[in-house]
Amino acid sequence: MKNLKMKIVFALAILTSTFCLGKNKMVGGAEMYPTKTIVQNALNSKDHTTLVAAVKASELVEALSSEGPFTVFAPVNSAFEALPEGTVETLLKPENKEQLQAVLTYHVISGKLNAKDVVSAIKKGGGKAELKTLSGGVITLMLDGDKVQIKDSKSNISTVTIADVEQSNGVIHVIDHVLLP
Repeated sequence: MKNLKMKIVFALAILTSTFCLGKNKMVGGAEMYPTKTIVQNALNSKDHTTLVAAVKASELVEALSSEGPFTVFAPVNSAFEALPEGTVETLLKPENKEQLQAVLTYHVISGKLNAKDVVSAIKKGGGKAELKTLSGGVITLMLDGDKVQIKDSKSNISTVTIADVEQSNGVIHVIDHVLLP
C-alpha cells in the first residue's frame, strides 16, 4: 500500500510539472499565469521591479488591474537603468506623477494585440504599424528579421524580447528599452 501511494504521488508530481508548470511563460524568473492580471503577474517578475514601483508611484495599479483588455510593452529593469542618470528617481517623485503616468501609459495600447496581430498589422502597413497609446501618443512597430521593434516619438528603438505573455486582462510583450513620448 505504501509503495502504491508513493507511485501515485510521483505520478501526480510528474503530471503537475508537465501540464501545469511549463505551459505558462517565464518572465524574470517567475511563471506568468493567464488567470492573473497584468499587475498581479508583474509583481512576481524580478525583471520588472522598477516598472512595478513606477506603476505604484503613478497610481496606475487600479487601472492596469481593471478588465481591459490591454497590450502592455513592459520594459525590464535594465531598460530603466539605461535612461540618463537621475531620470527614474525624478519621475518617481510625487510632484512628477502626471509625467510618470504619461510615460507609463505610452507603453499601453487599448485592446489585446498578440504577436501574430502585431506582425499582421506591420505587413498590412507595408512594413510599419502605427499604434495610438493610452497616453495619446503614437508608437511605430516594425520588423527587423523576425524581431518586432518599436520606435517611440524620440526615434529610440526597443525590441520585444518576450512576446505573448498572456494575462487575464490582456497581454504583455517584454521590451528592452523604455519608450518615451
